[in-house]
Amino acid sequence: MRIIAVDFQKDFTASDGACYRVRPCVDFILETLIPHCREHGLRIAEIISDYRPPRPGTHFAHCVPGTTGYESALPANVKFSPAWIKCMHSPVWVRKNGGRAGVVPGLPYPDPGSFNQWLLDRIGPPQNQSPVILIGLTLDCCVLCTAQELEFRGYRVKFLMEGVDTFEGCPKQKLNLFETPLAFWGQPITWLELLQEQ
Repeated sequence: MRIIAVDFQKDFTASDGACYRVRPCVDFILETLIPHCREHGLRIAEIISDYRPPRPGTHFAHCVPGTTGYESALPANVKFSPAWIKCMHSPVWVRKNGGRAGVVPGLPYPDPGSFNQWLLDRIGPPQNQSPVILIGLTLDCCVLCTAQELEFRGYRVKFLMEGVDTFEGCPKQKLNLFETPLAFWGQPITWLELLQEQ
């Protein structure tokens, strides 16, 4: 099972986080998925964000390195290290000093080559027939952008329905997104269906 978690950071998951909303996927990941991964020796690849200015289109700083909000909510013993650190919605966008606390980060720039290598190191080539399972936050933004980048590279993408949520955490909004635009970039799969495929 190849799993990538997107932005599962405490600014999104903790009740005092800058971008916190009640999102059912958080409890599912912490209480169901992570114990399953531990039991079966599975590791989760992780994409996290450094959302400090300067960033085009926003001046709101969150997921700031050196703060609790930047920290991953995934336990260290179930994830690959290091995580991929992005600075825009698409994981291709990075910058100098990304993820480094106490230093001024550079402007965002695309680095598809390094992202390609990270994918190969963490989940293998797209020719591997097993799908890439996406979990994390948020389905209507960063998870969607990650699915697009994976699909462009030839990976087969599935969204674990219980393991993703929208920014607002609205179940109806999530179901609507699975009809469009997500259907262009991957397929939804339930936890039960995923277990049956293993």
